[in-house]
Amino acid sequence: MQDAPQANAALLMQLVIVKMPFGKYQNTLICNLPTAYLEWFGRKGFPKGQLGMLLQTMYEIDLNGLRYLLKPLQAGK
Repeated sequence: MQDAPQANAALLMQLVIVKMPFGKYQNTLICNLPTAYLEWFGRKGFPKGQLGMLLQTMYEIDLNGLRYLLKPLQAGK
């Protein structure tokens, strides 16, 4: 099992690798989804499973003004 820092790093990497699989922003990286779209999920509910966890994580990052933390990961992928 991964320890917490490694698990967190892996989760953040997923945000810059995984693309939205459906909808208006299909094929857009999770880290590049617009704020309004993430807020919509926040109001309506996030999907279940891994995708929902990624969207909810990105929502929290965006809500707290922390998108800049993903820039180094995007550059390094």
